[in-house]
Amino acid sequence: MGVKEILLGDRGADRVVPPSGVTAQLIVFASGAMAFLAVFALALSLASGRLAARWGDELAQSATIRIVAPSEQLQDQTALTLRILETTAGVAFARALDVEEQRALLAPWFGPELDIDTLPVPQLIEVIQEDSGFDAAGLRLRLAAEVPGAVFDDHTQWRAPLVQSANRLKALGVVSVLLLAVTMAAMVTLAANAALAANAQVIRVLRLVGATDQFIARAFIRRFTLRAVAGAAGGMVLGMGAVLLLPPASDAGGFLTGLGFQGAQWLLPLLIPALAAAVAFSATGWAARRVLKELS
Repeated sequence: MGVKEILLGDRGADRVVPPSGVTAQLIVFASGAMAFLAVFALALSLASGRLAARWGDELAQSATIRIVAPSEQLQDQTALTLRILETTAGVAFARALDVEEQRALLAPWFGPELDIDTLPVPQLIEVIQEDSGFDAAGLRLRLAAEVPGAVFDDHTQWRAPLVQSANRLKALGVVSVLLLAVTMAAMVTLAANAALAANAQVIRVLRLVGATDQFIARAFIRRFTLRAVAGAAGGMVLGMGAVLLLPPASDAGGFLTGLGFQGAQWLLPLLIPALAAAVAFSATGWAARRVLKELS
């Protein structure tokens, strides 16, 4: 049975499936709920992918140098470190963070009223590398020889776990969509089995008047598929509306914001009703063949 046959179908064959309020409501509700959750799972997966890419790119291009030295030597060692960075191939930009910037970094832990002068806070230097990169091992050795108080950190120990976590969230979103599809298939199969079993006597009568099993199965498949598509379309619309209400990406909110779709990604949820149709078509067809064989 093709898509055209599902959508247009045989109006006479539709009457083979007696009205079943409970079954119809079950299919529409189950497919709508699965589609609603699938929109969020898809949004989570795509947002996690963007997060992994952003974290990987940003941390891969940056590094930090901490200078721990007595206060009377701190300024001289900072200046020497900046001169070394100026002559290091592959370093695009380097600057020492001022007091206000370092206070802002510590504010989440110590509060905005922190008097940074009362703490032995190391001087931080931000290093941005060129696309070609630089010799991190060579720079680390040079700093160790010329600036004893400098500690080079290329963020490797931070970047790998963050990117790995974001990638696992992305995979979790994909797995969630697949599980939702399997759950929907199970619900449709149960509903189709119940409807076919409840109409066993009708099916026997139809066979007596010459109806083929293919004709009977096609009637059930079409009705259940259309119900699933209708429910999935409604759930998809509600899910996309809910995603629109989520807060946009924000530096203040971090990874807890920007969980929606971006650009052409808004077209991806439109595939959910098609997926629901394929699942309902397959599940109902399998159930119909099995039940009709049992009734033979």
